[in-house]
Amino acid sequence: MGLKEEGFMRLALELALKGWPDVASNPMVGCVIVKNGEVLASGYHRRFGEAHAEVNAIAEMPVSVAPNDCELYVSLEPCAHHGKTPPCAELIIKKGFKKVIVASGDPNPLVNGKGTALLKAAGIEVVSGILETQARDLNRRFYTFHEKKRPFISLKWAESADGFISRLPVPEKREDNLISGPEALAFAHRLRAEHMGILVGKNTVLADDPSLTTRLVTGKSPVKIILDSRLEVPRSAKIFAPGAKTLVFNALKEGQEGDVQFIRLHPERQDPLKQVLNTLYDQGIQSLLVEGGSSVLQSFIRRELFDAVYKIVNPRLKLQNGVKAPAFLTEESQAKHLGTDLLYRV
Repeated sequence: MGLKEEGFMRLALELALKGWPDVASNPMVGCVIVKNGEVLASGYHRRFGEAHAEVNAIAEMPVSVAPNDCELYVSLEPCAHHGKTPPCAELIIKKGFKKVIVASGDPNPLVNGKGTALLKAAGIEVVSGILETQARDLNRRFYTFHEKKRPFISLKWAESADGFISRLPVPEKREDNLISGPEALAFAHRLRAEHMGILVGKNTVLADDPSLTTRLVTGKSPVKIILDSRLEVPRSAKIFAPGAKTLVFNALKEGQEGDVQFIRLHPERQDPLKQVLNTLYDQGIQSLLVEGGSSVLQSFIRRELFDAVYKIVNPRLKLQNGVKAPAFLTEESQAKHLGTDLLYRV
């Protein structure tokens, strides 16, 4: 495969990205159909539960063109199972394509090689691995979930120039305890919209009474997850607002009460944090944003249970004392501006 073929796959990857975040929990997928070195049709997976990229691209093909004269480029292995939509591999076979170029395999056990095998069994030439690294990076949440059997974990916090995430004592008004500016707050809400779950410890809820929604941006709010061993968070807290799923991991109680699910942890059986991640995996939560507090964040860092880190620093603010930020080294070269704040992304 040459540079031109990589260009077609790069286009498929660019198309795939357009589906984010509406396709979650499905992966982002793009498809390009080529004849004699020219793009005839293209498509991408637009929304969870709707037609896949291959279906949308095939629907765009001119009726005068025979698929057996074309090459089909797709950024992820075509599915081979009946889910919310029929198998794409069967559609490709039915239409008569003779060559399919795939960027990366699908780690979902329902697919995982079965799509490629189905195409090859039908006599279709399959070429795999074109821009595979880029394709895997695009769907890193999806790959982490299926390969590591846990959510893709992002850690996020904001700290002062001298390394504190909160004043002590905590001010009565939450606004008086803000570390970062409006641009950083909007960025944090975009992160929430890009994750299926958001996790905090009970101290964060008791101190800040957060809503943990995406109210500053357009996007779906994540499932709210609280670590509250002794069930100290009152049901009047904003995090328990009706209409949103909330999981409370604790040591006392199991059961469902409206939108709130209480999940009892058993430290004598397994590390509680691993129990949390196993439960989130079982519930299909592919990506998790951990927002605090400091001890919760540090527990993830200490166990190296993270895939991305977002540290926001207000270089103009020094608190001199308070709640210490997690210990996590970053390099100055990693910093990007978020208004007057600095974002370190690892």
